[in-house]
Amino acid sequence: MTPAEQTRFKPLDSGVVPRFAGSATFMRLPQARPDEVDIALVGVPFDGGATNRTGARHGPREIRNQSSLVRAVHHVTGLSPFDALRIADCGDAPVNPLDLMASFASIEAFFREIADAGARPLTAGGDHSITLPILRGLHRGEPVGLIHFDAHSDTFDDFFGQRYNHATPFRRAIEEGLIDPKRSIQIGIRGAISSAANFDYAREAGIRIVFIEEFAERGVASVMDEARHLVGDRPTYVSFDIDGIDPSFAPGTGTPEIGGFTTREAQAMVRRLAGLDIVGADLVEVSPPLDPTGLTALTGATMMFELLCAMSGNP
Repeated sequence: MTPAEQTRFKPLDSGVVPRFAGSATFMRLPQARPDEVDIALVGVPFDGGATNRTGARHGPREIRNQSSLVRAVHHVTGLSPFDALRIADCGDAPVNPLDLMASFASIEAFFREIADAGARPLTAGGDHSITLPILRGLHRGEPVGLIHFDAHSDTFDDFFGQRYNHATPFRRAIEEGLIDPKRSIQIGIRGAISSAANFDYAREAGIRIVFIEEFAERGVASVMDEARHLVGDRPTYVSFDIDGIDPSFAPGTGTPEIGGFTTREAQAMVRRLAGLDIVGADLVEVSPPLDPTGLTALTGATMMFELLCAMSGNP
């Protein structure tokens, strides 16, 4: 049976079950196994790699809650991802809140099962350290391209002598051959740095860094055309740190930096990912305890819907 012939999973109808009722799943979808879906919506409730403000371990649960406001059809493209592909909530990766390396191992195994089942993951974090074990689990021998939206490069070598934390995942991923730095672009980088050498590794490795000032001068279309050209038609991973968005829109995050994207700019950029060979994507660093209004989690849920639409086809 082809995917087109298989039953699609549908969100609950808000005209039948109110948005404040029912189980809290991503976008009000049913739960399913990875071998039953094309795109697996999953959570990684882990912030053991955070270096200052914590709380992103609560991100997946609150993003699920706020995603009850997500609707079925994209208002710009007219695409309904739930009609195009089999999409469901496939649960959370197992983690150990007291052991970072044990958590990395269980996260890697969880995502390897997803990839082995033929599904592509769209993940809610969790701090940004989780991207490393996700990439390990998805790795199939060839390094992938990377489109990375963030305020920070996350290519430090270590912090307090520890080489695994939310400031180091992309340096480790390059060292392990998980991503191709020459097919990698980081968009929105900004903020004061601890040393003038902070970006040396990323530049020397070949990562294209687009600072927020360049983004503001060039605009969405120009920057995203470059990103698409850089990764080409080969497998690519997308990582979206919520702190790429200005904290006036998304204050609930571990390391906020003023002067970031507007939510409208963020949506416009992600929409331009449609048609790329996206093997997986994540939305990380939403910390609900740091934003009791729920706005940051709502922003995260909405950006996950934009990523889902980009992964579902090119209308």
